Amino acid sequence: MDDLRAGRNFIPTPVHTEDDDRRLLALFAGLRVADVCDGMDKAGLQDLGLVSPDIRPLWRDTVRFRHRIAGIAVTARYVPTNKPPLGRLEPQAFDRAAGDWYGRLSPEPFVPLLRKGTVLAIEGTEGAEAGSIGSNNILGWAAKGCAGVVTNATARDTDEIAAQGVPLYFRHPGRGIRPGRNEIESVNRPVVIGGVTVVPGDVVVADGDGVIVVPRRVAEEVAAYARGVLDGDKAGRRKLYEQLGLPADESVK
Repeated sequence: MDDLRAGRNFIPTPVHTEDDDRRLLALFAGLRVADVCDGMDKAGLQDLGLVSPDIRPLWRDTVRFRHRIAGIAVTARYVPTNKPPLGRLEPQAFDRAAGDWYGRLSPEPFVPLLRKGTVLAIEGTEGAEAGSIGSNNILGWAAKGCAGVVTNATARDTDEIAAQGVPLYFRHPGRGIRPGRNEIESVNRPVVIGGVTVVPGDVVVADGDGVIVVPRRVAEEVAAYARGVLDGDKAGRRKLYEQLGLPADESVK
């Protein structure tokens, strides 16, 4: 009883090596959400892993498809604070209070976990004016190798994020800062994004059709079937491109 009263997590967090992640992601290279969805059907997981269509890409590139992502989930969860707001302060005092909040209550302890091929999945507070993701920190995450960010909540500085070309899938803009609004609750524990549980180490694929989460245990099976779907689709569309006199683009190469 004492252990339960102190809190207990019941879903374990698996740990995988970077080499394991790299080998798995190679199987998902170039796969679309639609292909992966078919792979999930084949694995007996019909309609599972499909994130709510309310979670959309901030920007789309229909020439080179740079908005598409496939990566291994690292997770973070921010919750609404029950502490009072910072209040009206002189500029220097406000900056100190905000900095203290960022440092103690709403930091980014997941940053050391980011590596090449990571997709950062952030569960935030839906409907809150808290832009936990902004143009500065998302660029820093990208510099660590993060392939993109998926959240059930909000982001700010969206014009700059789009200009920087960092893939982001989110619900809508949130213009406020974290201090006075949220706190970090956990890192690399299961989170819920758009009605789907994301366990650290799962494969996250996102494109213009939305986001799908593939449980690690079936990822290789899903990718193998999805690859056949994609190859068949490309072959069929290449013939139609030739028939219609259309120049080949990235989607059929």
